Amino acid sequence: MEKSLNFTQEQELAMAKPKRSKSWLSRFESSRFFPISLLVPVLLFFVVLNVIPTLWMIGLGFFEYSLMSPGDPVFVGLKNFTAIYNNVEIWNSFSRTFLFVLIAVSIETALGVSLGFLFWGSTQMPGRRSALTLLFTPMVLTPVASGLFWKLIYEPTFGVINYFVELFGGAKIDFLTNVDWAFPAVLFVDIWMWTPFMILITLAALGSVPKAELEAAEIDRLSMWTRLTRVIFPHGKFILMLGILLRTIDAFKTTDLVFLMTTGGPGTVTELIGLSLYRFAFNSLDLGFSSALALVLLLIAIAFTSIYLYILNLSQGDQNA
Repeated sequence: MEKSLNFTQEQELAMAKPKRSKSWLSRFESSRFFPISLLVPVLLFFVVLNVIPTLWMIGLGFFEYSLMSPGDPVFVGLKNFTAIYNNVEIWNSFSRTFLFVLIAVSIETALGVSLGFLFWGSTQMPGRRSALTLLFTPMVLTPVASGLFWKLIYEPTFGVINYFVELFGGAKIDFLTNVDWAFPAVLFVDIWMWTPFMILITLAALGSVPKAELEAAEIDRLSMWTRLTRVIFPHGKFILMLGILLRTIDAFKTTDLVFLMTTGGPGTVTELIGLSLYRFAFNSLDLGFSSALALVLLLIAIAFTSIYLYILNLSQGDQNA
């Protein structure tokens, strides 16, 4: 009886003790503003380094402003965009860029998917990890290092390629100054650099396919084509299309590789639109015209993204139907 009385008294004493108030940090962590506060630094970083410069570029595209002439920017409306439309050199740069993107992305995707399937289906192949490591090496090199590396390989006097050309009885070729060879030479380097990226994307897409469905397809003895179209592609198409989209946008803005290897030459054979934009902005210092051109490139990149997303949603709708 005494024990029960003592226990009751202890409960009353415990209840009588004043509760400690939560610290301001604990109250803040439990409030609804805590998740927002975690996003604020990221949003500030994004606004300062992305949104504000983009808005400034868009606004400057409607002004005539050059660092070569004194004076404040003058509003000219759509004059810069009309000048872009009437500029034959820019249209030629666009045509070369679209050709470059089409060939590069097509070959990189074809090679990347083929080699990705090869490595995906040969998990027991000896030296598989070493081979993948060597294949991914070009992708991690900077474009400047890759461009300088291949510029030395293409060199007509002591380059490795011309050594083999002479070895088999041919005449030396100065690939980077030859009108017929300069564009394919730069294109080959881009393919060499970025095919490993498509291999990696393909392996990621294949890794997203459920093993249970692959095993079921094998048990049902489905043909390889049926497995590709009915099992593998529906699961891996989003990752694969994302890789193609990223590669398309990146190839469209290729500048540093071309600048280092050929500087757009010989003549304008290898001058892509990114290099043309560089010339207007940093050589001519025409900030109004170059901002308008940059805005056009931004809209084209958005168009690429919209087309890919439309194709992806369309195929998704056909599958659900």
